[in-house]
Amino acid sequence: MHKRKRYSIFSLILALVVVLAACGGSDTKEGSEDQKDGDNKNSSAYKVKHAMGTTEVPETPKKVVILTNEGTEALLSMGVKPTGAVKSWLGDPWYKHIKSDMEGVKVVGTESDINLEAIAALEPDLIIGNKLRQEKFYDQLDAIAPTVFSETLKGDWKENYKLYAKALNKEEEGNQVLADFDQRIEDIKGKLGDKVNQEVSVVRFLPGKSRIYLKDSFSGTILEQIGFKRPEPQDKPDFADEVTKEQIPNMDGDILFYFTYETGEGEASKTEKEWTNDSLWKNLDVVKEGNAHKVSDAVWNTAGGVLAANEMLDDIEKKFDLK
Repeated sequence: MHKRKRYSIFSLILALVVVLAACGGSDTKEGSEDQKDGDNKNSSAYKVKHAMGTTEVPETPKKVVILTNEGTEALLSMGVKPTGAVKSWLGDPWYKHIKSDMEGVKVVGTESDINLEAIAALEPDLIIGNKLRQEKFYDQLDAIAPTVFSETLKGDWKENYKLYAKALNKEEEGNQVLADFDQRIEDIKGKLGDKVNQEVSVVRFLPGKSRIYLKDSFSGTILEQIGFKRPEPQDKPDFADEVTKEQIPNMDGDILFYFTYETGEGEASKTEKEWTNDSLWKNLDVVKEGNAHKVSDAVWNTAGGVLAANEMLDDIEKKFDLK
């Protein structure tokens, strides 16, 4: 009887050990699964080569801070609403054509004067900026979050766009946006027919000065992709020429688009009024024939992104009666 009781106690202890071992085995298995999940998560990391080197982004970012106007448009076009963005050059704080899409986005300074504290407070997963604008801040930004920089800002906005798509891990979506834009260009070419051989002049008025915009400007690259000709003085692979009133004849063409960078102080509008009332301007053939058209500075130059590019195509369709 006594021996049987001891055996029963031994059996209970053995059973308890088996149960604990099983629990331990289960924990180990779950731990292995957790490790596997962690490995899978790490495997979603990707590297992006950019103007400042190569950056590893741990996984597809959900909180993105963007430090250029054209980059803001790139994000929006791919369905990404930035957590923070630099203020638009025109608007309070956003361009009219993106205002409704930017509700709730925090302002983190301007392209030329970013606010590092505001950026850090947003705890972003990714920061996208530009070497031309923010090179001296790169190390500080990269300490906040993985940071990718485009090289420059001028005419070739598509190259920056492709980089931003890669940084966001949305190359497929980005390629589709660009393909849709290129298809729209082809459609416009087809509608234009022989009109594509017309010479298009592009002029900008700023506070106290004026410029002719050339082929390496934002509007210039789009006009060239469509296939428009440029007047001989404007047929150069450069960004812009600052001109004097004596050079107004260089603004002539079959059709002229002009825009004014007015920030609210009235100085740029004053320049526009002074130049467009000059006798040399009034004697331009394009002006006398009623083919000089004022368009939006934000759309034709300042915003510099894919959404503005499509708005610019809207203007071209309207001015050439293609709709």
